[in-house]
Amino acid sequence: MSSATPVPTPRVRRLPLTGVLRLGRPSDIWFKPALSVVAAVAPPNLTLLALGRLDLAMYTMAGSLCALYAHNKPYAARARALLWVVLGMIAGLAVALVTASLTTNAVVLVTVGAALAAVQKGLCDATRIGPPGNVVLTFISSASLFAPQTPGQVPAHLALATAAGAWAWLVGMAPALVRPYGPERRATAQALNAVATYAAAHGTEKSPARARADDHPRARAAAAAAVHAAWQSLLATGTRTAPRRALERLLVRAEVALAAPGGADPERLRAWARELRGSGRAPVPQTDVPAGAVEDELLGVDAELAAPVRPLWTRLGPLTPLVLRTALGCALAGYASLALGVGRPYWALVTAASLYQANITLTWGRGVQRVVGNLAGVLVFAAVAPLAHAHPAALVLCCLALNFGAEALIARNYWLGSVCVTPMALLITEFARTQHSGELITERIVDTLVGALVGLVAAAVVTNRRATDRIEEALTGVERARERAGRLLAEPTPARGTLDSAHRALAAALVELRATADAASGEWWQRALPQERVVLAEQSGHRTLAATVRRRESHSWPTGDRRTGRTTEGVRG
Repeated sequence: MSSATPVPTPRVRRLPLTGVLRLGRPSDIWFKPALSVVAAVAPPNLTLLALGRLDLAMYTMAGSLCALYAHNKPYAARARALLWVVLGMIAGLAVALVTASLTTNAVVLVTVGAALAAVQKGLCDATRIGPPGNVVLTFISSASLFAPQTPGQVPAHLALATAAGAWAWLVGMAPALVRPYGPERRATAQALNAVATYAAAHGTEKSPARARADDHPRARAAAAAAVHAAWQSLLATGTRTAPRRALERLLVRAEVALAAPGGADPERLRAWARELRGSGRAPVPQTDVPAGAVEDELLGVDAELAAPVRPLWTRLGPLTPLVLRTALGCALAGYASLALGVGRPYWALVTAASLYQANITLTWGRGVQRVVGNLAGVLVFAAVAPLAHAHPAALVLCCLALNFGAEALIARNYWLGSVCVTPMALLITEFARTQHSGELITERIVDTLVGALVGLVAAAVVTNRRATDRIEEALTGVERARERAGRLLAEPTPARGTLDSAHRALAAALVELRATADAASGEWWQRALPQERVVLAEQSGHRTLAATVRRRESHSWPTGDRRTGRTTEGVRG
């Protein structure tokens, strides 16, 4: 009898139906992208309306829709991100317009559109630009491929998009004049609330004194991810001003509560979060420690700001399966639409591009949401079309209202936002000329079904067999970060700031491990996942995090009651 350990055979994971269409809570800042897109779209479109040139609105929309991006980023980082979004939008539009001016071969146009969609997907995921991701970029470039074009028209059309993009950049940056630290404050408030939720769940144990930090792994992982995201928000700017230092101190207190949830006061954490939502000064945790001692605790931030940024190409490698899925799915969806005689195959292409998420299970869920939202959206279009056709001004106003509705609703569930996105996209096609509503509805339904079906087939064909390998890499990263933190803990007096830097490096590695494990668990045809090793690595990693916090407290913070924040001693080691 062989003693070799049998290798588990790959298995297909069940695709869920329950919960896919469930509505979530609205985003904390749902109104910001909704108002921003209206402010970015309205002036260019109303100007074109006054000039009688609504046929050019598609090109200004390309630049205006850039206002949808980067609302969660601090303003210094947002300025850079929005600039890259505008440049990326213009680049994709330029390729599409030049291609359209050189050929009308539908197969070539679909092929170029699929290649652009794949590139846009890879870059958006690698840079983690956030919602709406690659979908808006792909919608604009794909639609532009099928817009009648001559080489001489391309420069003027690109100039319109660039001007609208510059206006969108200004719209995105305008809130900085009123609340310059708003994104960092929101991220810190979210971290405090997430830690409060974990601490409250920990406090529900029958015997809190014996409860362990491992008893609520999902709440702990969510809290750790929120704290990590808040640190990333503060580190994204590269500068440390007094308001940001105040937020850093609050995050340190959140880390203390995360490490010792049994002694934390959830209500105090939530109170701090509520204060950050307002416009007043950031709350200051009560402590008698001199300012210099507090700064010792934050020296690790300076070390992280000075660290080199990870090259973009190293983040593109793991995304190869997603990029291939996007290229294949978009191309096949467009070809299938052409074979069925649909006049706008880019709708099928965009539908396929919108599906692809971190794994096939999430991709399936997005497919269901897309189909339901689009089918409901064509019904909305059928109701709105008579009003929009009454006058060009009505058409512009309907598009603005649908833009607002899409951004206001999409955070609750993708399908709900699609109910507004679909009629808006259909109305945009009528800026150039009024079309038969029945024909538009029929083609959109066919392209939605074709794009979703073919896109899901492509996702099943292009498997991500390296997902398990990525878990191994993430486990290695956690172990290295934990060993580094352990070595520093063993030193009598670690160099100033090194322990805090090691703490955040380990926290980031644990967040990456959880995200990688979650992504791999939703893939098809996967080798057996090392779930037990992941759980053990998370438990040991969080215990080490707690040890670094205790060490930091004993040397930099006074002993005191965490529930009240009152200091009983002013001891610093």
